[in-house]
Amino acid sequence: MDVFEMDRGFMRMAIEEAKKAEEIGEVPIGAVIVKDGEVIARAHNLRETSQNAVTHAELSAIQDACQEIGSWRLEETTLYVTLEPCPMCAGAILQSRIPRVVYGARDPKGGCVDSLYRLLNDPRFNHECEVAEGVLGDECGAMLTNFFRSLREKKKEQKKAMRKVE
Repeated sequence: MDVFEMDRGFMRMAIEEAKKAEEIGEVPIGAVIVKDGEVIARAHNLRETSQNAVTHAELSAIQDACQEIGSWRLEETTLYVTLEPCPMCAGAILQSRIPRVVYGARDPKGGCVDSLYRLLNDPRFNHECEVAEGVLGDECGAMLTNFFRSLREKKKEQKKAMRKVE
């Protein structure tokens, strides 16, 4: 199996995690960390559920991976995530020394891998990552677009219902 097909397979697992998030009303973002061809951690967004700003999929997966291998250094791993990491997650990726990040959809409003900043490839840091973008990007992006469209429609319906009550 070539790297592209392997990346697609692991991204499908990240998409499954994103679907778990969506099922509980979370923004559908999922992450998987792989070492030596094996998944060592998987997670999805839990920010709304936990009411904790740092429970992003990437951070939860990094925490679980560190526990799994018994080290804060996640060398020789790859992080797969459905959405381009934010500044907080990009910082955690650098700090945990993940050498490779594969993401699905770009985040033009918060992405700090390619969109707003290039934190993972800034030579001023003591670590840089190999980055592959757009793996199953259309599917990842559509999942997010549909989620937010549905959320806006629900809010619109709620406003209509409130006006009828008044």
